[in-house]
Parts: sequence; C-alpha cells; structure tokens
Amino acid sequence: MSTEIALFENFKIRRIYDEKTEKWFFSVVDILQILIQQPDFQAARKYWNKLKQRLKVEGSQTVTNCHQLKMIAEDGKMRIKIEDRSQD
Repeated sequence: MSTEIALFENFKIRRIYDEKTEKWFFSVVDILQILIQQPDFQAARKYWNKLKQRLKVEGSQTVTNCHQLKMIAEDGKMRIKIEDRSQD
C-alpha cells in the first residue's frame, strides 16, 4: 500500500492506495474537516465521533467492516487515525 496526501481547497486529505485491490481509501475525518470548513483537525475528529454516537443511538450503522488504517500524522509518524476502509 502506498500513502499519499491529496490537496483540496488548501486542506490535506490523507489517503492510501491498495495496489492489490486497486482502491483508494480516504480519511473520513479529513473529508469531514473540509465539509464543515473546520481548520482544526481535533474539532473535525470530535464531530465524527459525535456523529457516530448519534447514529448508533438511532440504530443506524456508520459503515460496515470498518477497519482503522495507519496514516501519516501531522508529526510525520504513521498512526491509526481513520475509520473508513470499505470492503466493497
């Protein structure tokens, strides 16, 4: 798997390309950060956590087969930060 950073309107989106399945996997938190126009990563992370909590209370499921992938953190280290690996 190769990791890359994509840029969208001055926001960084962490992503990983799985050469075996030929699929891209993107950070949900990074995409939410763009959608809610929040420059603070922690605010976007808290937004995602609260959204998942509310959906769980409603009986909805956020994603299926949800796995965390290691992605590059702000300090350059590989850390588990996302929750969006689909198994389509």
